[in-house]
Amino acid sequence: MSGVQPAYGDTMAGAPAAAPSGARAEVWLWIAQRASAAVLALCVLVHLATIIYAVRHGLTGAAILGRTRGSGVGLAFYTLYVLAIAVHAPIGLRTLCQEWLGWRSASLNWAASAVALALLVFGLRAGWAVFAGAAG
Repeated sequence: MSGVQPAYGDTMAGAPAAAPSGARAEVWLWIAQRASAAVLALCVLVHLATIIYAVRHGLTGAAILGRTRGSGVGLAFYTLYVLAIAVHAPIGLRTLCQEWLGWRSASLNWAASAVALALLVFGLRAGWAVFAGAAG
């Protein structure tokens, strides 16, 4: 050996070494948050366009529910919206807790997962209620 140490991420044979598992997880969380942000941007635009349409045409809440009841397209859209929220928001909250509170223990991941699960369950329940036409 020439005494030169390999650069970070390189092995002695020149092949890249595997990234630490924590770093890999952070990369995947970053990708998931950016991808969910893109989905959310589209969903918010569709949602706002729908609200503007409803207001301009004088639709009541009952009329809107009448149109959404039994709509598979509406349920699919709302499900996608809820899934994107359930991915995006907990990752953002986790990052805020890390940066502002210095919370970096495993309990943070459990708390973020609990938020994700709550958003998913309550969001899908609300979407199903609109689809099925029931209040609960």
